[in-house]
Amino acid sequence: MTTKQFVLLLGIITLICLGAFVMVLFFINPETTSIIGFLLFYLSLFFGITGIMSLIGFLMRSVFTHRFEVFEQAQISFRQGVFFGIILAGSMFMQANRLLTWLNALLLVMLLTIIEFLIISLKKT
Repeated sequence: MTTKQFVLLLGIITLICLGAFVMVLFFINPETTSIIGFLLFYLSLFFGITGIMSLIGFLMRSVFTHRFEVFEQAQISFRQGVFFGIILAGSMFMQANRLLTWLNALLLVMLLTIIEFLIISLKKT
């Protein structure tokens, strides 16, 4: 898969996920929905954020950094996009359930930072 194909495919998938998120926003009533409606909301939000952040990260890395190969840039961008999606969607979930405090948010960010450091350190060996 070429870089152009990767960016195009990721862009199309991201648009589909964002379209699903917009559909959930407009067509699902949060007052009458079951757990499935909330699951669709948070999953479509997570996948949309992951796609956007992966695209932005990949494009920024390809413009400003030539330290890694293209597939490594894509891998790093996708992983960090997933982590960013977890932080945002997880924070929104915690806020909806009145669990979001600065300590919980800090613990979530620290947990994902530790996981990122573990991935980086295990990759170098």
